[in-house]
Amino acid sequence: MRFILTFVTLCFLLVAPAQAQEKTFNAETFALANGMQVVVIPNHRAPIVTHMVWYRTGAIDEPPGQSGIAHFVEHLMFKGTNNFPPGAFSKRVSAMGGDDNAFTSQDYTAYFESVAVSRLADVMAMEAERMTGLLFPPDEVLSERKVVIEERRQRTENDPRAYFYEQMRSALFVNHPYGNPVVGWFQELDSLNRANVKHFYETHYAPNNAILIVSGDITAKKLKPLADKIYGVIPQRAVPERTWTDVPPLLAEGRLVLHHPSVRQPVVSRLYRVPSYGMNKDESLALQVLESILDGGAATRLYKTLVVEQKMASNVSLSYHAGALSWGTVNVSMTPSDDVAPEDLEWAYDSVLRVLVRDGVTDDEVRAAKNRMKDQAIFARDSVMGPAMIFGQALLSGETIDDIEFWPNNIEKVTAQQIQDVARKYLNPDDYGRMPYVTGYLLPPQPETEALAE
Repeated sequence: MRFILTFVTLCFLLVAPAQAQEKTFNAETFALANGMQVVVIPNHRAPIVTHMVWYRTGAIDEPPGQSGIAHFVEHLMFKGTNNFPPGAFSKRVSAMGGDDNAFTSQDYTAYFESVAVSRLADVMAMEAERMTGLLFPPDEVLSERKVVIEERRQRTENDPRAYFYEQMRSALFVNHPYGNPVVGWFQELDSLNRANVKHFYETHYAPNNAILIVSGDITAKKLKPLADKIYGVIPQRAVPERTWTDVPPLLAEGRLVLHHPSVRQPVVSRLYRVPSYGMNKDESLALQVLESILDGGAATRLYKTLVVEQKMASNVSLSYHAGALSWGTVNVSMTPSDDVAPEDLEWAYDSVLRVLVRDGVTDDEVRAAKNRMKDQAIFARDSVMGPAMIFGQALLSGETIDDIEFWPNNIEKVTAQQIQDVARKYLNPDDYGRMPYVTGYLLPPQPETEALAE
């Protein structure tokens, strides 16, 4: 999570005890009689709002052999209800002077509209209608399936980095739905049909399986009557419990190599399976600070060591994905400098980790990382859509409102010892069997292959 604080609030957070601390966003929440949770994030800087409906369903809920169906349903949510023929929904929002869109992840699917606050009731009614009233016109299902297939072709099949990352996730998440791409496997998309998507929609799209988040020039007192009137009248439905298989022990080292004709510069990647925030709050907070220590700018460990001092890499990045219902991930990507072999860069990277595991981090590194994390978050409250995204992603990943509101204080409590502990436990290159990772080399075509092609 990345949060934005006003300067006054930030100063207060640094000195106040947790029990007396001001909240970051001052969000308000209530529940409708049908079980729909509502979160309101006031921001009165301008008379606009972002209205979002988040469903507790995503690629993790897809039946075997139907990968991509959650994303397919997202597309079809724009393809017709009784009052809005295919394509009319977005045109109506645009006519209001607003914009809308949607996205699907492994754990959730979300729909949003950003409009003037005077049009909030209108978009609420529109969103409520497609919560239960999708028509799934047969011709639209067939044509939109072609759109989804083409989207996969353009964004994955024709992008070697995206395709390779998909392969790495599949190798890391064996027997787990996170090993399936959100867009779906190419060979399964063509078999999705109207009955499939209609069943998925009717199974998961219900008010008691959704969170309404409204951020902007609104209060809970003003929103509650509207929410009761528009969403509260939708009957709740039985929703299946969310379950998934776990990853079996992986003792063999995972290593993938792909030579691709579109690649001109080698890329060395490493993908780790680590706890998400919902799985282990304390370890996740430590991993967040460690992320900033390793890759928080030009003066941090990985860039300073591999790029500036050793000149082994021209670029290096490390990111920790904490917001997941199941496992989180740490993703590393490095570009070797000219005349540096990928295996030499990998060895240099592992050497940085060995020093980290052995010696830990310094107090100066910890303080600088925490300051960077807070500096990066300074403007979150000035945004209307940003807080709605933060709350949606966090709540749908198993966090609480207090986890979000008091995140800066929780980060402040992380110690250097906790950071060394998670580094030793999850990033130790010499302890593969305990917590496996996958290493990948994305390389240019081999010389003999390129010559043959010519």
